[in-house]
Amino acid sequence: MTPSVFTFREGAAPLLISFPHVGIQVPGDISSRLVPEAHSLLDTDWHVDLLYDFATELGASTLVAGYSRYVVDLNRPADDASLYPGQAGTGLIPEVMFDGTSLYLPGQGPDEAEKAARVATYWQPYHAQLRAELDRLKARHGYALLWDAHSIAAEVPRLFDGRLPDLNLGSNAGTSCAGAFADAVFQIARASGYSAVLNGRFKGGHITRHYGQPAEHVHALQLELSQDTHLAPGLVPTLDDGRCHRLRPVLRSMIKTFLSAAARHYTAA
Repeated sequence: MTPSVFTFREGAAPLLISFPHVGIQVPGDISSRLVPEAHSLLDTDWHVDLLYDFATELGASTLVAGYSRYVVDLNRPADDASLYPGQAGTGLIPEVMFDGTSLYLPGQGPDEAEKAARVATYWQPYHAQLRAELDRLKARHGYALLWDAHSIAAEVPRLFDGRLPDLNLGSNAGTSCAGAFADAVFQIARASGYSAVLNGRFKGGHITRHYGQPAEHVHALQLELSQDTHLAPGLVPTLDDGRCHRLRPVLRSMIKTFLSAAARHYTAA
């Protein structure tokens, strides 16, 4: 059976939580061309969707990617324009891992035709569903909220200096979400006991930047979690029960604050 490009669950609240980098499926014709180190899928946002196990209770819709970011990066624009010009990164169809190591065996990287086919097969359906759900939420509620959920290792020298804060919120420097909403969520993060930053190294990727249009009543935030907040130490990426027990109430409070700040604003408008 062919794995799904995504798994979608519709909710009643005006919120969609997107998980574009949790997928671990890699088609065989791609997997056979990867270097051995790439088969561990190190750059996956491991188990992030499981951290948000309260999403259904809060009425949020969820969109969960099925395929690895090594197949196509759903948080990059279709034209592969750089999100952080002048800084190291990975592209729409990555050919290196976060540490700069080549993904592919010599001479086995994708050509332009294959790249276009991957965008059509994996990228387009995910974004079509994302767009459709935001449109549905806005039609029903008069506004829509988007939370783009991510994680990354605390230290990735090629991408950033030093250690990453625990909670990295991004609103594309204030353009993808009403400032009052982002500030309310950030206050929860700051009071949580975790280190937190708003619009630091990670300001939000393509999903946050493209879909967050406050003037059109669509507000988007990205949260990049340091994996030290929820993964157990070791080579195998597994959730640490103690760390998750501490983190989940903070995530839940941040999401509830996002919902309540927007509800107050639009009720008063």
